Amino acid sequence: MTADSTPALVQQADAATDGPPAGPSAARGPRARNTKAYLKYVAAKIAGAVVSLFAVLVTSFFLFRLIPSDPVKQMTGGRRVSAEQLEAMRHQFGLDQPMWQQFTSYIGDALTGDFGASYAYHAPVIDKIVEKLPATLLLTGTAYVLYSLLGLWLGTRTAWRNGSANDRFNTALALTLYSVPSFWLGLLLIIVFSVGVGPIPGMFPTGGMTSGDGASGFGHIADVAHHMVLPVITLVAVGYAQTLLVMRSSLLDEMGSDYLTTARAKGLRDDVVRRKHAVPNAMLPTFTLMFVNLGHVVAGQILVETVFSWPGLGSLFYQGLSTPDLPLVQGLFFVFATAVILANTLADVLYPLLDPRVGR
Repeated sequence: MTADSTPALVQQADAATDGPPAGPSAARGPRARNTKAYLKYVAAKIAGAVVSLFAVLVTSFFLFRLIPSDPVKQMTGGRRVSAEQLEAMRHQFGLDQPMWQQFTSYIGDALTGDFGASYAYHAPVIDKIVEKLPATLLLTGTAYVLYSLLGLWLGTRTAWRNGSANDRFNTALALTLYSVPSFWLGLLLIIVFSVGVGPIPGMFPTGGMTSGDGASGFGHIADVAHHMVLPVITLVAVGYAQTLLVMRSSLLDEMGSDYLTTARAKGLRDDVVRRKHAVPNAMLPTFTLMFVNLGHVVAGQILVETVFSWPGLGSLFYQGLSTPDLPLVQGLFFVFATAVILANTLADVLYPLLDPRVGR
């Protein structure tokens, strides 16, 4: 090394210790680029959600008008009504207007949160939704927490012991329950545990949310919990099976990865390798599924609520379809779809935080 090169090396060392230059150019590093890419990714997902919501709004208007039934005649309950009275009712509910005018009025009102008045209940649709929402959240929310935890735990255990008797039994049971219609399973539980079969007595109510005996305090809570047992079991049986199968499949894909072999070579215990290395990476597909199911918590399970006469949004939707109560089913359909779309969008927004390869 020559003496002339020494000052240049000293200058390079000084520049290295001083760090990057301040100013606008400092904000152009990898982190700034990643943040900008992530914001663009989030904006694209939100824009897609807005387009989907508008598509749902349009679909909800035309879909239920394909039902071959006259809402006005259904509301009369088969009573003899004159043509003038029928025409007056159609005018009252705006059913005598041209289709395009009904559509534009519906879109304009829905964008302001006004879904009209229910034909059957003679009350604003949004009020009926708010009234029935707590019952649905109580039932499906409880089931969601239980089947998510159970599915994750059993899915991890069965995959880690792939091929064992425990794995074969749990996988076969999950496949069976996942293929069983929820309403059929609910009816079967009512027959066995509500009506009673052979030596099994009827232990649980056949439906409803309360016994109607006016109990309050802890007695009311116990009564509601007693009515929740069978519908919650029905929802958990189907929901945990789906979560277990997805978690098991994801973990099996990870088990042959090189990073797990490296972790074992370092002397880590098997449970540490599973808990800290394999499961976090295998959680990504299950994470998406859990958010999709979270959107269904608001929608509830229409068939399960109907079978058990649970006074939630699912039963309300079924009653609206039987009329058909167009404003009610349109409003409920939009609320159900909105919950699912928002849950999916939230999963898409959070996914890059778990997997940096997404959205970059």
